[in-house]
Amino acid sequence: MGGAGMERDAMNIQWYPGHMTKTRRMIAAQLKNMDAVCEILDARVPFSSRNPDVEELTAEKPRLVVLNRVDLADPAATRAWSAYFRGRGFAVLEANARQGQGTKQFPAAVRTLLADKLAAYAERGQAGRMLRVMILGIPNVGKSTFINQVSGRKTAKAEDRPGVTRSGQWVPVDPSLELLDTPGMLWPRFEDPAVGFRLACTGAVRDEIMDLEELASRLTAYLGERYPRALEERYKIEVRADMSGYELLTEAGRKRGFLLRGGEADTERMARILLDEFRGGRLGRFTLELPEAVS
Repeated sequence: MGGAGMERDAMNIQWYPGHMTKTRRMIAAQLKNMDAVCEILDARVPFSSRNPDVEELTAEKPRLVVLNRVDLADPAATRAWSAYFRGRGFAVLEANARQGQGTKQFPAAVRTLLADKLAAYAERGQAGRMLRVMILGIPNVGKSTFINQVSGRKTAKAEDRPGVTRSGQWVPVDPSLELLDTPGMLWPRFEDPAVGFRLACTGAVRDEIMDLEELASRLTAYLGERYPRALEERYKIEVRADMSGYELLTEAGRKRGFLLRGGEADTERMARILLDEFRGGRLGRFTLELPEAVS
């Protein structure tokens, strides 16, 4: 997803709120008490939704990756990402937490991951000993919804906006498995502006700090290149190879009848609609990055 536009400052997002620093310290302190770490990723952007700090922090622990929102992602790309993470030694679970898909398999996946440790406990007469799993994920990847489904409770506060969970909390799943929910943790700076772009598309970065027309134009350019039929069918436009993302956005706005005084397309309104439809799956199932492009 190259091009000079990718380097524009609008997408070079930098911030590190104080509670993120506090979260990192809390995670580092609690890790010694954990049997395993589970990282929730957005299946549309599995690489971009991984906090690079997590790799360093959790390298010594057995790890499970949950590819969440598979219902919104390109199925072929999800298979490729599952193979990629398994190839790196992770257990992998594909999930759609909102509908409960994949969540029932979580306890079994944890116990399979920790089979050697459980066997050692049993040998020492400690069968049934409590397993503790830390749940990590950046804001707005569906972590709280996943935890609620796995535990069958409404313990974790789920809300479709970044940064709701503020402090760690224990969530029991069954008599011998409990989860430590942690606040969503972003990182100090996106070294690659493309990461900021992809996260902004999925809503992990607040819209208030984004130029939405720029964001939607770049998303439309990507979809026009990789998934042109989806744009043509949804917005009744013709996608040509020589059209820029902004031109595609303009055409879609005209077809929807979003016009300003004088007949000019209201691209700001169309940008909001397109992003909403992308995030809600009404435009189709898309993945914004593939393993071979980020490995």
